[in-house]
Parts: sequence; C-alpha cells; structure tokens
Amino acid sequence: MRTIGLLGGMSCESTAIYYRLINEGVRQRLGGLHSAKILLHSFDFAEVQALQNPMGWAQAGDMLARAGSSLEGAGADCLLICANLMHRVEPQVAAAVTIPLLHIADVTGAALKRQNAARPLLLATRPVMEEHFYKARLEERFGVEVLVPDSGDRAAVHAIVFDELVRGIVSERAKEVYLSIIARAQANGADSVIFGCTEIGLLLAQGDLSLPIFDTAVLHARAAVDFALANMASLAA
Repeated sequence: MRTIGLLGGMSCESTAIYYRLINEGVRQRLGGLHSAKILLHSFDFAEVQALQNPMGWAQAGDMLARAGSSLEGAGADCLLICANLMHRVEPQVAAAVTIPLLHIADVTGAALKRQNAARPLLLATRPVMEEHFYKARLEERFGVEVLVPDSGDRAAVHAIVFDELVRGIVSERAKEVYLSIIARAQANGADSVIFGCTEIGLLLAQGDLSLPIFDTAVLHARAAVDFALANMASLAA
C-alpha cells in the first residue's frame, strides 16, 4: 500500500472528513482491520487564512511547499492539498516535490465527464468562484462550462464558509441560502453542482437536491484511495 500525504487543517473540519473517508475507503476495499497509511501536516488555519490575499499568496505557497517536501521526505508517495482554495498555490507545491500531487479540480473534472455534466454550478469561496486558476482548469481540461452565482450570492456563499462551516457551525438558515442559490442556477441552466469548498458536504447532501452533486472532498479522498491501492491491485491481477 502506498502512503498518502495530506496537507490539511484548511480547515480541520474538512480534514477530518478526508481522514475518515480515506480510511473507510481502504477498509471497504481490503476488508478486515485494514486502514490507510497517511502522513498529515495540519496547518493552523488562522495563519494560512491571513495569507489568502494578493500580498500573501507567495508566502502561503512557500509554507505549503515546505510542508509537502517534508511529507515526501517522511515517506509519502503522493500529496493532496485538502482544500480547493489553496490549489491557487498548487504550482509552487508541485514544483517542490517529486511525488504526484493529486489536483482536486482534475478529479472533479473527471467525475463531471463520467456523468456527462456540462454546465455545473460552482459553489466555493470567492477566489475559487472568481479567479482563473480553478474554473479555467475545469473548462480547458474537461470541456465544461462552469457557472457561478451572481455577485451577491457569491458573497453569501463565501461568508457562510468562513463564518460558519470552517468553524463547525451548520445551520438551517445557511442550508436554505445555499438551496435558494442552487435553485436560481438550475432555472438558468445549471445541470449539476460542484461543492467547490471541502466543507460544503457538512451542510448539503445529494438528498437535498434534484441536481447531481460533485463533492470535491469525497472525490479527492476517493482518488487518494485509488492511488494508494493501485500497486496492490496490479499485484493481485
């Protein structure tokens, strides 16, 4: 079994989801008492969040790059950044390691293609919804048209992430806000919804929506399990 390296703590709420899903995935595949081999570097999210601005991104990238290199040195065979927004500094992190970095947008795009989703609504923090690094990767590599909410709705989605979800707060009010935003997007032609923040799965589930969902934390964790067990599958074959 390969060892999975996680850059987590961004936030700790979603990193706990990653840890659980990866271990459950390995146990389901191998049975018995099996669990995943994981190396985790968990950041103080307040320190990372303070750098999420034009003046701080380079320093944030350096922080993650150094941590990723440390995980590789400790024996990680792959690397995951356990947050959508922090993939803004993915080029810096990837350049610092020789092991594969499993990009969250790539595993999400592949899932969209498998299910023939062409016009997904992206719900995420404002930089993920508004900047080039994430939407363009999905559109250029996977041929989808990524939709985002209007400016007021983007502000509401972002505020709920930082004021509630990353703090472990899940409220009915927030759920209603998100469902209203999704309903408006569906009326404008959205055929699916990307949970482009790894905490959104705390608030919404497939049963809450008529559109198919693509939960990036779930998809990313599944890709990690596939990578970790790939050698074992080839040996079994």
